[in-house]
Amino acid sequence: MSISENIIEFKSTLSESVSLIAVSKTKPQSDLLEAYQAGQRAFGENKIKEMAEKWEKLPKDIDWHMIGHVQTNKVKYMAPFVHLIHAVDSLKLLKEIQKQALKNNRTIGCLIQIRIAEEETKFGLPPEELPLLLLAAEDLPNVTIRGLMGMASFTANLNQVRKEFKHLASLYKETIKVYPKNTILSMGMSGDYEIAIEEGATMIRVGSKIFGERNY
Repeated sequence: MSISENIIEFKSTLSESVSLIAVSKTKPQSDLLEAYQAGQRAFGENKIKEMAEKWEKLPKDIDWHMIGHVQTNKVKYMAPFVHLIHAVDSLKLLKEIQKQALKNNRTIGCLIQIRIAEEETKFGLPPEELPLLLLAAEDLPNVTIRGLMGMASFTANLNQVRKEFKHLASLYKETIKVYPKNTILSMGMSGDYEIAIEEGATMIRVGSKIFGERNY
């Protein structure tokens, strides 16, 4: 099937409460344009340079989501246009986003990435540090915390994946009691998005089911 057919079919399986980020990293601009023409407006990239190059060439009503780990010295390159930064895991990074957002006269949306996986390689804020980071964010007027993000362990054990999503969903429920505007729970990718939705995800990040497998 074509990319546009994949998009239409995939979206037909989602409820209105779940938004789709089409993960377009490594994909050519022509693929993104085909998805765009099928109605997709939110795209996820994990390299700031690649995202900036696509932003310059593609329609300006696209919402660009930075879904990869962010180095503070790279924030300035996406600050003029990024819609949502998914992987904020430190106050240092949040302060840099504030600084660059102010320079560009913008308010930038952010998700706090919580470390829920047991793998050592995964990034994320320890859950116990979340309240302090949310409190600190209140003093950063050009940053808007929109919710939480997490990545489950890369494992065939689906019970493990579900347990990790459940944990993040419970943190999210506690968070919105205090911060009712933090309405995004971004979890779930091509291999585990169905479990994520069952556990309460409001946003999923899916690439291969739309664009096909990646060639690295």
